[in-house]
Amino acid sequence: MTSTVTAEAVTEVGAMKREHYGMVINGERVESASGETFQVYNPAKGEVLATVAKANQEDAEKAVQAARNAFDKGKWKNKYPVGKRSRVLNKIAAIMRERFNELVEAEVLNSGKSVGAAQVQINQSIEDFEFYAGAIVGHRGAVNNMPNGFFNYTHKESVGVCAQIIPWNYPMMMAAWKIAPAIAAGCSVIIKPASLTPITAIILNEICHEAGVPEGVVNTLPGSGKVVGDYLVEHKDINKVAFTGSTPTGRDIMSKSSETLKRLTLELGGKSPNIVFEDADLDAAVPGSLFGIFFNTGQSCEARSRMFVHESIYDEFMEQFIAKTEKLQSGDPFDKGTHLGSIISRNQLEVIDGYVQSAKEEGATIATGGKVMEIEGFENGHWYEPTVITDVTPDMKAVKEEIFGPVVVVEKFTDEKDVIKRANDTEYGLGSAIWTKDQGRATRVSHQIEAGIVMVNTPFSAFPGTPFGGYKQSGFGRELCVETLDLYMEDKSVLSYYGPKPLNPFGV
Repeated sequence: MTSTVTAEAVTEVGAMKREHYGMVINGERVESASGETFQVYNPAKGEVLATVAKANQEDAEKAVQAARNAFDKGKWKNKYPVGKRSRVLNKIAAIMRERFNELVEAEVLNSGKSVGAAQVQINQSIEDFEFYAGAIVGHRGAVNNMPNGFFNYTHKESVGVCAQIIPWNYPMMMAAWKIAPAIAAGCSVIIKPASLTPITAIILNEICHEAGVPEGVVNTLPGSGKVVGDYLVEHKDINKVAFTGSTPTGRDIMSKSSETLKRLTLELGGKSPNIVFEDADLDAAVPGSLFGIFFNTGQSCEARSRMFVHESIYDEFMEQFIAKTEKLQSGDPFDKGTHLGSIISRNQLEVIDGYVQSAKEEGATIATGGKVMEIEGFENGHWYEPTVITDVTPDMKAVKEEIFGPVVVVEKFTDEKDVIKRANDTEYGLGSAIWTKDQGRATRVSHQIEAGIVMVNTPFSAFPGTPFGGYKQSGFGRELCVETLDLYMEDKSVLSYYGPKPLNPFGV
C-alpha cells in the first residue's frame, strides 16, 4: 500500500492528527511488506501516541535500491547543480518554519521533552538546512602547486548512498544534522530513526519531498535497529554510515562496516567534565552548570555530568547549585514554566535509578533528588527528580559510566594540574566546560582537555557552523560544520600535463 507524498497530502493534516505513520521509500508513503506496525508512546503520560509501519529487511532492500537508483541516475547530484540544491535546502527550511508549531508539538508528544527545549531544537534544525544551503555553494576543490608543465586540481564528488541512524534524545535535530549536509553534498540517504521517536523524522522526509527533493534521495525506515540498522550497515550498496548513539552500538557498527570499508561518522557517548575554578563568576557558573546537566532532562550525550568545583568555593557554589536545582520544575511538557520533561521510557527510568542507588550503596551522598517522581495528571509517565550526588570517588559506577539522565556527580579539586588529570580520566571525550575569569587559564586548560568540545563560560555546546564530535570512545568525525560536507564527498585528484614536449619517462 502506497500513497504519493505531495504538498497537499503533507499539509492537509497536523502532525498529531494522524494516528498512523508509514515509512517513506522512493517518495511514497509505504506500509511494511509484512504489514507489521508498532506503537510509539507519549512518555510524559505513558500513553500510546500512534502506530508506525515496522520496516523489515525486504523494506530495507527496497529503500537501498531506491536510494541507489536515485544516486546512480544522478538526477539530484547532476541535474540539480549546487545552486539549485541550495535553493531546495532553503525551501525545506522555509516549510519547517511555516510548520514550526506542528513540529514542536510532535517532538514534545513523542519525546516528552519540555516545549522550551523542543522549540530550541526545532529552530536549530531549521538553521541547519539554511547553514548547509549556504555552505555548499562555497565548498570547492583546490588548485595545487605543481612542477612546471603540470596542472593539478581536486574535484569534490558525492560519496554515494548513506545510511543515517538517529537517536531518540534529539529526534528532529539529529535528523537535520545528518540529512542537510548529505543531500547538500549530492548524496542519497536512508534514515533509520529510533523506534521510540520516529515521528518527526518521517514528517521531515515528507517536507523534503514537498520542497522539491527528488524521489529516492531521502528515505525513512522506522523499525528495529537489529533488523533494519544492521541490514543497512552491512549492505554492499551503502557507501557511508553516520550514527549517533551509544558507544557499544558504535563499536558494533564499526565492526560490521569494516567488511565493506564504509565511510563512517560516529558520535557516541560522553561523561563530560564541568570545571569551576576559584575565580569563576558564580552568577554565571551556577546557572550555566545547572543548564549543562539538566537541559533536555539530562538526556544529552554532551551533558556535563561530572562536576569539579575548587575546594575554596565548594561550599558556596554547592549551596547555590542545590538551591537552584530544587527550584527546577518538572511536569506538563507544554507548560512554558516546565524545565525538565519526562524520561524517554520506563526502561531508561530504571537505568537512571539504578545508577543513583548504586552510588548510595557505594557510600556517596544524595544531596538532592534521587527518586522516581509521580506528577499529577501524568501518573503513568516516566519522571525522575533532578539529582545531585556528592562524596563520590573516581571508581564509582555513577562516576565512570554514562547515566543519560538528570544526574550529576560532584567532586572537589585543589589545583589546575590535578583537575585536568581527573577530568581526562575517562574513556569518553565529547564535551567539557570551564568556568574562570582568567583567559590564560581558560586557553591553557582548553588545550589540555581531551574532548572535541570545550565550553568556556557558557553552557551552550553547538551552533550551526561549530564542529561537534568527540575524542576517544566518544567517536570520530565532526557534524554541524563546513567540514562535515567533506565526510559526504570524495576528493578526486586530476593531474594534467601541458608541456611543449611529449613525456617519455623510459627514454625508449
